[in-house]
Amino acid sequence: MSVQVWCLSFRQPYAGLVLNGVKTVESRWRPLLAPLHNKTLAIHIARRDWEGQEWRAMLGGPLGLDPGQIEALLESGERFGRGVLAGLVDVGETWQCPAQLQAEELHELERAAVLTGLQEKHLTYLANPRWLKEPISMPGGRDLWSTEIDVELLPDEIKPGLLSF
Repeated sequence: MSVQVWCLSFRQPYAGLVLNGVKTVESRWRPLLAPLHNKTLAIHIARRDWEGQEWRAMLGGPLGLDPGQIEALLESGERFGRGVLAGLVDVGETWQCPAQLQAEELHELERAAVLTGLQEKHLTYLANPRWLKEPISMPGGRDLWSTEIDVELLPDEIKPGLLSF
């Protein structure tokens, strides 16, 4: 038995940061995840890395992780390798970040997104990350796509009848 699920590909280290619960806000230039509000999204780990190092500055600065903690977090995010469907996350509300925002509110959003420059982007809350029992090798995509996941690969705490795909 399997479940149909929407998928989105993330480059590293962001895929691992989402699945390890560090990144709880996703940012896009368009409201890609808005139709998935209150649904479950599968996280695909892309083969390529994110270009840029702002995530490292966010982890070591505002999030207060030391170099050893950062390295452990990065290693955890690589546990299934690349080019795989690796886990699930619940999709929350999507909204457009205002061009002008109070500094503290903006910094809080940047910490949650592990990224700066969020003004005017569409932000989506992500919650309840969980790793699959095993990775599923598959090519990624540029936008959302759907696939099937065998229920045997779902985390034990998930009951297939309770999923909102």
